[in-house]
Amino acid sequence: MERHGDEVHLNETEATGGVKAQGVRYVLGFSLLLVVIAMSAIWILGSVLR
Repeated sequence: MERHGDEVHLNETEATGGVKAQGVRYVLGFSLLLVVIAMSAIWILGSVLR
């Protein structure tokens, strides 16, 4: 951390708390895929069973 007058400059590790969640992108991608499959199944089954 560096101070320049009233300004405080943080590096990337200090600003993020040192942790970057790498698994979040996979969880979001997987859940998006599941939602697309589920909604497609509901739409297809709804039109077939009418």
